[in-house]
Amino acid sequence: MSGLDGRVAIVTGGAQGIGRRLAEGLHAEGAEIVVADLRGAEEAAEALGGLGVTVDVARPEDTERMAAATMERYGRIDVLVNNAGIYTSLVPTPFEQLNVEEWRKVFDVNVMGMWLATRAVAPHMRAAGWGRVINLASGTPFKGVPFLLHYVASKGAVVAMTRSLAKELGADNVLVNAVAPGFTMSDGVLENPVQVEALQEISAKARTLVRDQYPDDIVGAVVFFAGDGAGFITGQSLVVDGGAYFH
Repeated sequence: MSGLDGRVAIVTGGAQGIGRRLAEGLHAEGAEIVVADLRGAEEAAEALGGLGVTVDVARPEDTERMAAATMERYGRIDVLVNNAGIYTSLVPTPFEQLNVEEWRKVFDVNVMGMWLATRAVAPHMRAAGWGRVINLASGTPFKGVPFLLHYVASKGAVVAMTRSLAKELGADNVLVNAVAPGFTMSDGVLENPVQVEALQEISAKARTLVRDQYPDDIVGAVVFFAGDGAGFITGQSLVVDGGAYFH
């Protein structure tokens, strides 16, 4: 009951990793896909018969261009998946040793980028009287994971933004929800041996379902929030982590 036939979905950070798998999952349910990413957007979109737009979500002119290109191609924007974010390149670091430049970069992309992308598409969703915004948060702010303070704080902000945006957009039938994955064995994570060594085993053992988490495990929650079956749910954060945290 996803109800995505004929819907148009933008996936930021959709050219690779978790975002690529989310784009594929939404397309499999009938959605037309717009892939917005810094690199590889056109190639990823071509594989899905969709539209690729090169976008830095931290730049307002890029997110506005993303929305305009989608409207020009499809005449509508139904779903926005705010997936673009900085995580896989980060190295666990005590908070005293984090530098200001990296902190600002994480917040520019993970927090401001979601705001800018949502701001760009919201007028079109409001005009249509229907929309779904799905923010990729994280299980880390619910658990207080150490040594990634800038990332954890940014994802805590995403949860708070989800609640406030749901209040602002609800009257126009634009629903805003978040999906909060656990430590996921994405392509980017696998390329960061420090993260894998520090977090893979401890994350798996902490779960009720004792195994690694993969991008495929996140797809169902995003497809659900994008469809008609979630039509009376907004402002919520669904933790998808195999039962490491009961929320």
